[in-house]
Amino acid sequence: MTLDIANLRPWLGRQESAGDTLAAFQANALAATLDRDEKYARGDPLPPLWHWMYLNELPKTSELADNGHGKLGGFMPPVALPRRMWAGGRFTFGRPLRIGQAARRVSTVADLTAKEGDSGELIFLLLRHEFSGPDGTAVTEEQDIVYRAPPRTGEPPGRARRAADKPVWRREIALNEVLLFRYSALIFNAHRIHYDEPFCRREGYPGLVVHGPLLATLLADLVRRNTGTPMTAFRYRAVQPLFLPSPCIACGVPKGSTVALWAEDENGALIMEAQAELSRP
Repeated sequence: MTLDIANLRPWLGRQESAGDTLAAFQANALAATLDRDEKYARGDPLPPLWHWMYLNELPKTSELADNGHGKLGGFMPPVALPRRMWAGGRFTFGRPLRIGQAARRVSTVADLTAKEGDSGELIFLLLRHEFSGPDGTAVTEEQDIVYRAPPRTGEPPGRARRAADKPVWRREIALNEVLLFRYSALIFNAHRIHYDEPFCRREGYPGLVVHGPLLATLLADLVRRNTGTPMTAFRYRAVQPLFLPSPCIACGVPKGSTVALWAEDENGALIMEAQAELSRP
């Protein structure tokens, strides 16, 4: 390892917070983006993972790095590796966040770890987010972010894996530049890998990269489309990126009070694994 993360240790424990009243617009805009028919109004609960539409950082355009991310060194530690991706996360849902109510997010830099992977040096950042409403904590989230070096010249793609199960639930979602643009706007994410194809190719990607949070949201949405049982927990892990023009094929297998979930690309390669826990009757 050549990376020394000692200079990043002062960021451990650093916190950031944001508060606002949850408006109906974001929920209705995401419903339209996901081709859902429902309309949201004051008092309605947010579906699982839809809290990502709210309470986000709002960096000025002049404060963005060339890749579209906010410049590092404020709340986010100044990691020296240029490629940043969501690797996974875990949620517990205590009570719903509701449209029209005040909500608050408190985020904490919980851990930093350096590792050596097949593609080179990696730094894993663990963020802990707590979302609360008038009645207390609603959503607790642990978010895994991985930082990677640029791809090596001639580096082969990772070996594709396939899901071990056959899906009981299966939904193929067509993805395109418009959907990715709308989702980027909703979560106020200007990362260029999601809308700037020439930039993607300079970064070593074959096409536009589908957001990890969008894939996780599509898997949680698959649960909602097949059962009305409330979700109490959700976890997901990115296996490999999904690139346009491939669709996302969301798959699920209910197993009692849990649902095994995964996303595939058009060739059946595993993109993301997840599990939902449902409330018991």
